[in-house]
Parts: sequence; C-alpha cells; structure tokens
Amino acid sequence: MSPAKDREGCENGSTFKKKAKKIRTKVTFHRPRTLKTNRNAKYPRISALPRNKLDHYQVLKYPLTTESAMKKIEDNYTLVFIVDIWADKKKIEAAVKKIYDIQTKKVRSRQ
Repeated sequence: MSPAKDREGCENGSTFKKKAKKIRTKVTFHRPRTLKTNRNAKYPRISALPRNKLDHYQVLKYPLTTESAMKKIEDNYTLVFIVDIWADKKKIEAAVKKIYDIQTKKVRSRQ
C-alpha cells in the first residue's frame, strides 16, 4: 500500500469507527437476560434407585394378642394388627390381602 492511500483511509474514517456512547435514561441497571441452557449431566448422581422401605411385610408388624383383641376376633370376626406408623389404609388393606389372602371389609386405623 502506498502512503497516499493510508492517508486517504484515515481521512475518510473508514478504518476506525468510534462506537457511539449509549445514552442512559434510567438510574438503575438491569442485567440483560441471556440464554439459559439446561443442565447436561455426564453421569447419574445416584448409583441405584432407592428401594421401597414400606413393603407388605413392613406395613404389618405383628398381630395384637391381648384379651380385648381376642374378644374382637371371636365376637366380631375382626383381626387386630400393629402396623407401621407411615402406613395408610390402602397400604394396610393391600398388605393384608397379599399376606393372608383375605378380602378386607373395612380398615380402621388410629394414631
């Protein structure tokens, strides 16, 4: 390139353009929202799925064998069990059906 062409480019201002300064109209600065990508795990963080700790054999702990429970068994054909505190009525009913192969008419539970 010749020195004359260099001067010509500088005079026109085509080589260096000065960026216009942005005029701020508000006092507070709000960070611009940028692209948010989802996490991409390289490997699972847990090796195995957690097992169900409240299976049928854990729901029913043991049958109650007090005198009042025996009276209920003889008079009302009612079975009395001590059950896990986290078991709800549907889990109790399913456990009795699976372990003892009997249909339950009603489950009454209390804390």
